[in-house]
Parts: sequence; structure tokens; C-alpha cells
Amino acid sequence: NRMKMLKIEVPHRLSKEEALDRAKKLLGYWGTKYGIRSDWRGDTAHMDGKVMGISLQATLTISEGSVHGEASDPGLLLRNKARKYIEEKFAMALDPKHKPEDLMRGA
Repeated sequence: NRMKMLKIEVPHRLSKEEALDRAKKLLGYWGTKYGIRSDWRGDTAHMDGKVMGISLQATLTISEGSVHGEASDPGLLLRNKARKYIEEKFAMALDPKHKPEDLMRGA
């Protein structure tokens, strides 16, 4: 009886190394700000915690050209909000026009 999962997909134009570095910074920041635990195995992060009151379990893999994976579905009312939040924050983190430090404002 697996929990329903949301597909997460964020395209990027950075090198995989740069994308990985930025993703690690973002998750490190979420760890400090929200107490989200992230456990990296190679290019894949397993996350567990709460963001803005939404319970989040997610697995995201950083690859050439995209960050993709799945996150726990918080239910109909919060589904779009949860997906949008994760995808927007990663899109910002992986935008070459932003410095990773910019994320710390309002991530």
C-alpha cells in the first residue's frame, strides 16, 4: 500500500556537478530553516520533514539536464502547492542567473 507520489521534474542547463552543488546548498538551507533531513547517496537525495506545514518525503536525482524524482502527495488540497513549491525552488536554485546565496532569501 504505497503512498501516492507526485512526479517532480525540473529542467536545468548547468553541468551536473554545478546542479548537484546547488541542490545540496538548497537542501542544506531547508535543513537549517525547516529541519528537513536530507540523506545523499551519490546523485540522489532522500528528504524527510515538513515545509510550511506540509509533510514532505521525497527522492530527487540530479542528472544532466534535469532534477527529477517524486515527492509524497499531501492530498488533493495541497498537491499543486507542494509540487509548485519544490519545482519553483529547484528551478531558482538551478538558474544560472541566480547565485546559490540568492536562494537563502525567500527559499
